[in-house]
Amino acid sequence: MVARDIRGFEDPPAAVLAEAAAAFGLLASSARLHIVWALSQGESDVSGLAERVGGALPAVSQHLTKLKLAGLVRARREGRRQVYFVDDPDVVTVVRLMVGQLAERAARPAGLSARRGLGG
Repeated sequence: MVARDIRGFEDPPAAVLAEAAAAFGLLASSARLHIVWALSQGESDVSGLAERVGGALPAVSQHLTKLKLAGLVRARREGRRQVYFVDDPDVVTVVRLMVGQLAERAARPAGLSARRGLGG
């Protein structure tokens, strides 16, 4: 049975919540979040990503593998290299919204940011 809250929104099925939690779990790593953030700006190969995020090539490659397996990023072959990109505009929206809001909050005076929530 699907429960409704007081505003009429239905609770998602447990499988959907588990999938969302797994995706957020992958993005809980600052390195992987940085990679997705970089890919939300445009596609890149692993060397370009490693340089941009300041990570070692093998570590960035491992992070990309995990993100790929979770369906958060995809890759296509261009000659001898793999080019990575975020194929889901909703993932891009969520990452840009969260990082953008937190960056905006960090730029506010301390007293103002304590009184406002994430969305405001």
